[in-house]
Parts: sequence; C-alpha cells; structure tokens
Amino acid sequence: MTDHLAAAMAMLGPAQNRYADPAAWDRLHAELGIRLPPDYRALVDAYAPVQLNHHLYLLHPATERWNLGKDMRDTVRAWSEVSWEDLDPDEDPRLLFGLTELRFGTRCGPWPIAITDRGETVFLVAAESTTPWLLTEDGEGGWARYDMSFAEWLCRYLAGEDMAGPNTSTFYPGPVGLCRLPMTADERPEPWNGPDRGM
Repeated sequence: MTDHLAAAMAMLGPAQNRYADPAAWDRLHAELGIRLPPDYRALVDAYAPVQLNHHLYLLHPATERWNLGKDMRDTVRAWSEVSWEDLDPDEDPRLLFGLTELRFGTRCGPWPIAITDRGETVFLVAAESTTPWLLTEDGEGGWARYDMSFAEWLCRYLAGEDMAGPNTSTFYPGPVGLCRLPMTADERPEPWNGPDRGM
C-alpha cells in the first residue's frame, strides 16, 4: 500500500515547518468544530503558505497573512450564498454525489481546504467520518468526487492527473515548483524546486 504522504513529501522535498504550531491547529479545530485530517495538516505544516506547481495554494492557520482559517470562513460564506435551486441536474453536486443537502462549513458538509489560481476549489467532505472524501469545483460549475486522502489527491495532482474534474490536469515535467508566499508587503515570493522526480 502506497504511503501517499511520504510520496508527496518526496516530490516536494524536505519539510520547511516554518509555521508549524499545534496550538494554531487546536484553535482552528475548536472554531470549525471538526478536525482536519493528519496528512493534510502535515503537508500544510511542512510547506505552507505556499504555491505548488504554479497553481495550487496551501494556506496555514498560524499566519496572519495567507491564513487558512480566514480563507475557509470567507469561502464557506461565499458558497453558502449560492442558490442551488436553479441548477441543471448535471451541475448539481447533490444529485451527482447523492448528498441529501449541501451546507458548507458543517460537520458533514464541504470545507474548503485548497484553491488554485485557475478558480478551482478543493473541499473536504464528511471530515468527522471514518471515510472523508474530497469534492472539487473547477471554477465553472463542474464538480468531481475523489474518494481518497488529500495526500493521495496531491500526489496525483502533481503527477498531472485530472484532479478537479475532466480536462483539469496541470503537469510540469521535472521537479515540482514551489513558491513561498510573501508574509509582508515588503517581501517578494520566493520560488524553489523540489528534488528531481524523474518526470
């Protein structure tokens, strides 16, 4: 069985752990009423705030700028204002994935955990269950379900698979590109590359 967390970190390189802070996660979990999965927390602690593969953003709960908790609250608020009554059946995630309701930011509902600069959002669903899963929205109303951990999703995303629905792959050969996000107005993004991965 593949250890997807180890595989993802092998592609990204040594953990930076610049903002790793268990207390920040405890505060976020208390505020949300759920616990985010350990593999997701490990990846966020290791690298975030960061842009991966030129598109995917991971934010961190311990930073003021690029703050995961603030972004989650803002995104939940925005998605909660969407009217779900006028959707075509092929665009309604309730019908596509057998959801009895679509309430963002609830114990069983979708939680936004990653975004891209292409408008895609990655949601964690049923975080408190024994089998949480991922739901993605491609920025244009298309939805896809992934029954896997975030670490597996990330491995597949970095390998160039369609991980936000059909025709959404972004593959860059060679090492994964990472970019540390600026933490003040005076700082600039700091790009670097992961190790060679033979791709």
